[in-house]
Amino acid sequence: MGIATVSIETLADGMFAMITECAGKRNLKAGDLTKAMIAHYGEANCGKDDCRQAIRMLIDSGRCIYSYLGDRKSVV
Repeated sequence: MGIATVSIETLADGMFAMITECAGKRNLKAGDLTKAMIAHYGEANCGKDDCRQAIRMLIDSGRCIYSYLGDRKSVV
Protein backbone atom coordinates (compact mmCIF):
# COMPACT_ATOMS: atom_id res chain seq x y z
CA MET A 1 0.00 0.00 0.00
CA GLY A 2 0.97 3.64 -0.41
CA ILE A 3 1.96 6.19 2.17
CA ALA A 4 -1.18 8.25 1.69
CA THR A 5 -2.14 10.86 4.21
CA VAL A 6 -4.42 12.18 1.46
CA SER A 7 -7.33 9.83 0.85
CA ILE A 8 -7.71 8.08 -2.49
CA GLU A 9 -11.13 9.76 -2.84
CA THR A 10 -9.55 13.21 -2.41
CA LEU A 11 -6.92 12.39 -5.05
CA ALA A 12 -9.64 11.16 -7.42
CA ASP A 13 -11.67 14.35 -6.90
CA GLY A 14 -8.57 16.49 -7.57
CA MET A 15 -7.79 14.53 -10.72
CA PHE A 16 -11.39 14.79 -11.92
CA ALA A 17 -11.32 18.57 -11.40
CA MET A 18 -8.09 18.77 -13.42
CA ILE A 19 -9.53 16.62 -16.22
CA THR A 20 -12.71 18.72 -16.30
CA GLU A 21 -10.66 21.93 -16.46
CA CYS A 22 -8.62 20.62 -19.42
CA ALA A 23 -11.58 19.07 -21.27
CA GLY A 24 -11.47 19.94 -24.95
CA LYS A 25 -8.08 21.61 -24.62
CA ARG A 26 -5.77 18.63 -24.20
CA ASN A 27 -5.85 14.98 -23.26
CA LEU A 28 -4.10 14.18 -20.00
CA LYS A 29 -2.00 11.07 -19.61
CA ALA A 30 -2.04 9.11 -16.37
CA GLY A 31 1.52 10.33 -15.71
CA ASP A 32 0.41 13.96 -16.03
CA LEU A 33 -2.26 13.42 -13.38
CA THR A 34 0.14 11.59 -11.08
CA LYS A 35 2.80 14.30 -11.32
CA ALA A 36 0.24 17.05 -10.73
CA MET A 37 -1.20 15.38 -7.61
CA ILE A 38 2.25 14.68 -6.14
CA ALA A 39 3.24 18.29 -6.83
CA HIS A 40 0.00 19.55 -5.25
CA TYR A 41 -0.06 17.36 -2.13
CA GLY A 42 3.66 16.57 -1.79
CA GLU A 43 5.55 13.29 -2.03
CA ALA A 44 5.22 12.75 1.71
CA ASN A 45 1.42 12.78 1.44
CA CYS A 46 0.73 10.74 -1.71
CA GLY A 47 2.62 8.38 -3.95
CA LYS A 48 2.38 6.85 -7.40
CA ASP A 49 0.46 3.81 -6.12
CA ASP A 50 -2.11 6.08 -4.47
CA CYS A 51 -2.53 7.98 -7.73
CA ARG A 52 -2.94 4.73 -9.67
CA GLN A 53 -5.69 3.70 -7.26
CA ALA A 54 -7.39 7.08 -7.70
CA ILE A 55 -7.28 6.75 -11.50
CA ARG A 56 -8.67 3.22 -11.24
CA MET A 57 -11.47 4.57 -9.02
CA LEU A 58 -12.35 7.23 -11.62
CA ILE A 59 -12.43 4.66 -14.41
CA ASP A 60 -14.35 2.02 -12.44
CA SER A 61 -16.95 4.57 -11.37
CA GLY A 62 -17.48 5.71 -14.96
CA ARG A 63 -16.45 9.32 -14.25
CA CYS A 64 -13.55 8.96 -16.69
CA ILE A 65 -12.45 6.62 -19.44
CA TYR A 66 -9.01 5.45 -20.45
CA SER A 67 -8.52 5.92 -24.18
CA TYR A 68 -5.89 4.87 -26.67
CA LEU A 69 -5.27 7.19 -29.60
CA GLY A 70 -2.50 5.83 -31.77
CA ASP A 71 0.27 5.04 -29.32
CA ARG A 72 -0.85 7.66 -26.78
CA LYS A 73 -2.89 6.69 -23.73
CA SER A 74 -5.12 9.31 -22.14
CA VAL A 75 -7.59 9.65 -19.29
CA VAL A 76 -10.66 11.58 -20.43
